[in-house]
Amino acid sequence: MQKQALISVSDKSNLIEFANFLAGKGYKILSTGGTFKHLQDNGIQVTEVKEVTGFPEILDGRVKSLHPAIHGGIMARRSDENHMKTLEEHNINPIDIVIVNLYPFFAKMNTGLSEAEMIEFIDIGGPSMLRSSAKNFYDVTVVTDANDYELIQKEIEENGSTKLETRRLLAGKVFNLTAAYDAAISSYILNDEFPHFLESSYEKVMDLRYGENPHQKAAYYVDKTRNGAMKDFEYLQGKELSFNNIRDMDLAYKVVSEFEEITCCAVKHSTPCGVAIGKSVDEAYQKAYECDPVSIFGGIIAFNAEVNESTAEELNKIFLEIVIAPAFTEGALEVFKSKKNLRIIKVNNPVSDRVSYAKVDGGLLVQSLDNQFSTDLKVVTDKQPTEKQMTDLVFAQKIVKWVKSNAIVVATNGQAFGIGGGQTNRIWAAQQAIERAKRVQTEELVLGSDAFFPFRDTVDFAAENGITAIIQPGGSMKDQESIEACNEHGIPMVFTGMRHFLH
Repeated sequence: MQKQALISVSDKSNLIEFANFLAGKGYKILSTGGTFKHLQDNGIQVTEVKEVTGFPEILDGRVKSLHPAIHGGIMARRSDENHMKTLEEHNINPIDIVIVNLYPFFAKMNTGLSEAEMIEFIDIGGPSMLRSSAKNFYDVTVVTDANDYELIQKEIEENGSTKLETRRLLAGKVFNLTAAYDAAISSYILNDEFPHFLESSYEKVMDLRYGENPHQKAAYYVDKTRNGAMKDFEYLQGKELSFNNIRDMDLAYKVVSEFEEITCCAVKHSTPCGVAIGKSVDEAYQKAYECDPVSIFGGIIAFNAEVNESTAEELNKIFLEIVIAPAFTEGALEVFKSKKNLRIIKVNNPVSDRVSYAKVDGGLLVQSLDNQFSTDLKVVTDKQPTEKQMTDLVFAQKIVKWVKSNAIVVATNGQAFGIGGGQTNRIWAAQQAIERAKRVQTEELVLGSDAFFPFRDTVDFAAENGITAIIQPGGSMKDQESIEACNEHGIPMVFTGMRHFLH
C-alpha cells in the first residue's frame, strides 16, 4: 500500500524541497487550497483532498478536511486488525505523515483587524488534523515546524521511517502549539484579565546563557497575544542578553515611560539607582549619573528619547551592560561600536503590560499592573507646598513605585538624588535615601514614600536632615502624628491616597 503524506501549511518555508523528497520516497502527496496550488505550481504531483473525500470544499473553505476519509486514515491504529479492516471496508488509505501549520491567528492579533476578520483566522481543520495525528503518534509522523523537516528527512533516509521517539517528540510539540493557539483565541474572545482558566501563549525566542545564577537554566519567551516594550526589540550590537539583563531592561524602560519629559533611568540589580528628566538626553543622563555614580557602573541605562552622538560619548566613558532607547542616531551607533560588548537595544513598542505574575510553589499570583498614579492629591498640613515642590513631589512619587518596598525617593529639580529601597522598615529606607542624597545635594530636597508612615520617626528624621516637603499615600492609624510632626517642623505634606508596594 502506497504511503501518504498530507500537506496543508500557511508557512511554506523549505516546503518544496521536503515535498520533493517525500515524493521521491514514494509518498502520495495530498493537499488543500493554497498549499495544493503551491505544490502543483512547483511541479510536484499532488492530489487534492476533495478527490479523496469525494466532497468539495464548502463554506468558503471552512470545511475541507473534516471528513472520515481523512481522519480515519490518520487515526487508525496500524496494529489493530479491526481498525485496518474498517479502513478497507470504507476504501480509506492510511495517512502516514501529516504536515500542517495553522492559520496565522497569532500574527493577526494587534493589527487592527475587526472581530469578523479575526474570526476567519481561527483554524478548525488544522488543529483537528494535528490533534488526530499527535494522538496516533505510534503510527503517524506529525509536523508543525519547518525546522523539523531536516530531522524527518534524515531518519527516513536512514531507516525508511521516523523513529518512535521522534514521533512522540513531534506529537508533544503539536499539543504545545495547539494549547497556545487555543489560549490566544480564548484571550482574544474573552478579553478577561482573570479568566477561570489562565491561558498562556508565549513563544520561546532564545535560550539564555543561564538564569539569575550560572547554575540555573533559563530561556526567554514573548507574548504571542500582545505587543510590549520587551517584545520585538531590535538588538543592534553587543553580547547576548542574560536573564538579569532582560529583567533590568524591562524595569528601566518602564520607569522612563512614566514621563512625557526626556528621561533617563539607570538600573542596577532590579532597582533604579538614578533617574532624572532633562531638556536634552545629555542633561537627563548627566543628572541620572549624579544620583549614584558608583552603582551605575555595570548598570542598564534607559531613555525615552533618541540617543545622540554626544550622549553616546558620555555613556562610553564608563562600563555599562546595556543602553536601551526608542531610537539612536547614526552617529551614536558609530560611537558605540568602540564598545563591542555593550548591548544596544532599540525598543519598537510602548509599555503595554496589563497584569503581572508572581510564581509560588504550586500556584501563580496574578494582579493588574500598578500603572496608575493618583490625581487626587491632598495637602494635609498647615503649610502648602510651592509649585516647584509639588512638581518635585510628583516626580519622586512616579519613581518610588518602581523601587522595592519599603521605598523612599529623595529628589529636586527633576532629579533623584537618593533612592532607598528593599528595607524591612521605612525609617531605614528613609535614612538610606536621605544620606545618599546629601552627599551630592542638600538644598530643596523633597521626599516620596511608596506607603504610609506608621510612626512620626520618618518625618522627624526627614525634617532634621533638610527635607522641605513630603508626599506619601496616607492611610495609617497614626497619620495624625505624622501630620502634626510636619506642622511642628513647618514642612508641607501631601497625601496621594494610593499605595505603591513593589515586593
